[in-house]
Amino acid sequence: MATSGCTSSAQNKNASAPAPVVLVTEVSASDVPIFSEYPAQTYARNSVEVRGRVDGYIDKWMFRPGQQVNAGDILYVLDQRPYQAAVEQARGNLNQSEADLEFARKQVALLQAEANLAASQANQLKAQQDYDRLAPLVKEEAAAKQELDAAVAALHAGEANVRASQANVDQTRLSTQTQISSTQGKVEAQSAALRTATLNLDYATIRAPISGLIGDTLVPVGGLVTANAQQPLTTIVPLDPIWVRFKVTEAHYLAFKKRGTLFESPLTLVLADNSEFPQQGHIQNTLNQVDPKTGTLEMQASFSNPQHTLLPGQFGKIRVQTDLLKNVVLVPQRAVQQLQNMQNVFTVGRDNTVELRVITIANRVGENSVVTQGLKPGDRVIVEGQLKVRPGATVQPQPYRGAGGATPPTGN
Repeated sequence: MATSGCTSSAQNKNASAPAPVVLVTEVSASDVPIFSEYPAQTYARNSVEVRGRVDGYIDKWMFRPGQQVNAGDILYVLDQRPYQAAVEQARGNLNQSEADLEFARKQVALLQAEANLAASQANQLKAQQDYDRLAPLVKEEAAAKQELDAAVAALHAGEANVRASQANVDQTRLSTQTQISSTQGKVEAQSAALRTATLNLDYATIRAPISGLIGDTLVPVGGLVTANAQQPLTTIVPLDPIWVRFKVTEAHYLAFKKRGTLFESPLTLVLADNSEFPQQGHIQNTLNQVDPKTGTLEMQASFSNPQHTLLPGQFGKIRVQTDLLKNVVLVPQRAVQQLQNMQNVFTVGRDNTVELRVITIANRVGENSVVTQGLKPGDRVIVEGQLKVRPGATVQPQPYRGAGGATPPTGN
């Protein structure tokens, strides 16, 4: 009698126990992007080594290591005195040659020779006139023969003087032309020497060839700079844009190519502290062959970096969409249970009865699983409270809101 009473009491207690409360989510079908992550490292593509073009000792150092410099900014000033002296000497030589050229072009010697020729021609003409006047008079014995002989001698001398003066004019003209050509060549050479000296003086002020972040100086004030030194003075790395290299598998590369999105897909850079860099990037180019040892292909992407947040050499991860699953069902991973090498979930029917479903998972997206078999849109899946239920039991379903009371994202 006592045993029968206890059994009846337990049955009444079980019959009056309320159904357990569980948290459920109603699944739906949607297109889910699949993202992949790859180890990555930043680098500066167009870094420049700053070197001297002329020899000299550093007088001034005009920058602070690590600061932003712009193309054309003065970085170093060498001792300019020897180069300034070379400019002044070259300018003086050029001025002298230009004066010589101007004098040669005036042809003073040629003008003098031509004047002498004109005088000789005038003397010859007078001698000819004297001869022409005396010759008839001598025939008529109206003048002495000695006067005619003197006139003939004067005429011959005048002719000789004319020939000599003409030869002198020709020689002077040739010499003048040669002098002009030679002096012109000297002027051109000394103009080039002045340009070279001026250029060397300009090179004594070393400027930034590009804009970017400058490194530490490797030669102090007073140190010697040589044009053929193996060690650079410093380096400049451009930071905007910043470049990132990473390697993708051959399969993912082929998927990019098939979709035609290799250079269009936006990239997200995840930094070492797991924060996301605010600017999106894009692949700019790839290497020309797959690494046969790893089966990967290097990609090179650029990111806008206006605040210079990123520096060359930083490590991170590149996140990029590699697939798009069409019309698939997502469930939170915490709803999935493993039983005898099978994955299953508890579902709640319209009558709030629990059913165990075997499912097939194709992928994971964030905190959710992509289910390809076993569930359909509209099914209610238990996310919390699985330990309180069994197949066929009745439950009190409540909506699952995720961590912090928010509905979990459908994909990442």
